[in-house]
Amino acid sequence: MARPQDHGFDPDRLDRIGAWMNRYVEDRKYPGSSVVIARGGEEVYFNATGLRNVETGLAFERDTVARIYSMTKPVTSVAVMMLAELGLFHLDAPVSDFLPAFKSMTALVPGAERMDQVEPCATPTLHHLLTHTSGLSYPFNPGLLSRAMDERKIIFGPKQGLLAGMADQVAELPLAFVPGSRWEYSVAIDILGRVVEVVSGQTLDQFFKEHIFDPLGMTETAFSVPEGTGDRFASLYTPLAGNAMALNASRDGGGETLRLTDSAGASPFENATLFSGGGGLVGTIDDYLSFAEMLRRGGSSPNGRVLSRKMVDFMRMNHLPGDIASMGPQSFAEQPMNGVGFGLGGSVVLDPARAGTLGNVGDFSWGGMASTFFWIDPVLDMSVVFFTQLSPSSSYPSRAELKTLVHGAIAE
Repeated sequence: MARPQDHGFDPDRLDRIGAWMNRYVEDRKYPGSSVVIARGGEEVYFNATGLRNVETGLAFERDTVARIYSMTKPVTSVAVMMLAELGLFHLDAPVSDFLPAFKSMTALVPGAERMDQVEPCATPTLHHLLTHTSGLSYPFNPGLLSRAMDERKIIFGPKQGLLAGMADQVAELPLAFVPGSRWEYSVAIDILGRVVEVVSGQTLDQFFKEHIFDPLGMTETAFSVPEGTGDRFASLYTPLAGNAMALNASRDGGGETLRLTDSAGASPFENATLFSGGGGLVGTIDDYLSFAEMLRRGGSSPNGRVLSRKMVDFMRMNHLPGDIASMGPQSFAEQPMNGVGFGLGGSVVLDPARAGTLGNVGDFSWGGMASTFFWIDPVLDMSVVFFTQLSPSSSYPSRAELKTLVHGAIAE
């Protein structure tokens, strides 16, 4: 680890991060957590605290394996762009070019009250899918389509059959809106995972391993808990009395704040059959730092280039007409919507003041349902990754607090 003061950090102020993490554990908000900060490619801070398994008393450590849920989305987006760089498709291609089930699409009419109130519409393009403007949704969002998805259990869980079959089920339903007209967090990246399979001729887990994980040395990231990790897989907790996957909910205001909801040793993530490009990966914090650092470096890795610098720059641009809030979102999202745009695989800060969080224009980030988070700051040449295991991520404002703590420790 490099000396923080040699990279523009005040060591005493960095220590505030550990105290903040400890408070979250002491207040029984998080079971445990870890954070790593790198600047200019040098690690300047790491801390872990609390437990990965409250019931057995096992510590949350650097090599803890955690569910990263939607932090899988940037990985899938990188896979899509790798195929695009091979000239195998253009982002304006309709998804039906690869998945015929999406050929004839309809969208719910504005103000629809029944699922049969639809109008014909264009098929979403790959770009629509990458930017969450496709008209697809999630079961936990409000609205008719979301309720229909919930009734059919369309959520791309690790034990819900195979990716191809679940993608076809999505195609059977109308879209929530005409593609391109709104922004709504959705299963779009899961559908793109299936596109990767069709175009590459590999299953998504094979493609990730060969083209992303192996080059980046991400040996302990996969759709199933990697063999040989023993008891390092963390358990998942929730403060909710009901469904831990109710991402739009906040904590229930009382009762058990660390209710066990997915136990290590009996988790579907220990033997996944469905490879969810939108939320299926588990891994270690060091593995994800390797991925974040690849993006910070503009696509290069110690074992060769994953993407071109121009492509990574393209991914980190705002691909919306304005910020997310301007596109009438009605869904949950992992990030603020005011002053924040969306690139290909993550959010892009357009105006830190409007976002209400310390940061720089161009910060590229995303988080996961279990309250994990990462961001890349191009101004400060910095990568930060935070791991914990508490769902939903809307429970506490830890992401904004962590960004404030990190920026508060920067001396130059």
